Amino acid sequence: MYRRFPLPCALLLAALACHSAGAAQPEVPPFSGLTTLAGSGWETLEFPNIHQTTDYRLVTDGGTQVVQAQSRGGASGLIFRLQQPVSEDLTLRWRWKIAGIHADGDARHKDGDDYAARIYVAFAFEPERSGWLARMRHRAAELLFGEALPGRALNYIWANRLPRGTRIANAYTDRTVMIAVESGPEAAGQWRMERRNLARDYREAFGETPPAIVGIAIMSDADNTGEQATAWYGDLVLTADQ
Repeated sequence: MYRRFPLPCALLLAALACHSAGAAQPEVPPFSGLTTLAGSGWETLEFPNIHQTTDYRLVTDGGTQVVQAQSRGGASGLIFRLQQPVSEDLTLRWRWKIAGIHADGDARHKDGDDYAARIYVAFAFEPERSGWLARMRHRAAELLFGEALPGRALNYIWANRLPRGTRIANAYTDRTVMIAVESGPEAAGQWRMERRNLARDYREAFGETPPAIVGIAIMSDADNTGEQATAWYGDLVLTADQ
């Protein structure tokens, strides 16, 4: 499924258009068990004025099926929509690998806002916690898109320059916080296992208890730097860790 919207790439991800799936605890479709991406629950998202899209395909790596992403000066993402309340022990686990970082990538600047690999978690919009101007902007965006939109988001990145563990606002919007889970080229070519407590990360990023998750996406992009990116993503798993 393809969608096109008239917003810049990073801003569009910050305003990820997600429907409420209605399921209490939906499983994120595992890449390892898919026969095809089409119809799997993962949707392709393209951006306006970006003619080169990222190629996502199922491949076998080390005997396990994963998604390979290749971007050549462009951008697009894969999105799974869901409705998942966030308990204190809700954890997102995944593994990923990159071929290399962007030489000119820098999360602190709009022209460097590219990453070989990122995991995007979008949360429901909470009008009662938002100011009048934020509510009006959100309502205008909903009228433009014709559907409910999320509010804030966490963006787990394989950073180009930021030190591992750094947390900063996105260069385009402070409603998305970038968290450098990995950084630099030293681990390029190696699978890295990650585990993040979503309630803790949201609270540290925004100072509030998180609302429900409404979307999870993977994305490898190179539209701002004009470079190339190759990454591999293993299964994304939501689990309750004690």
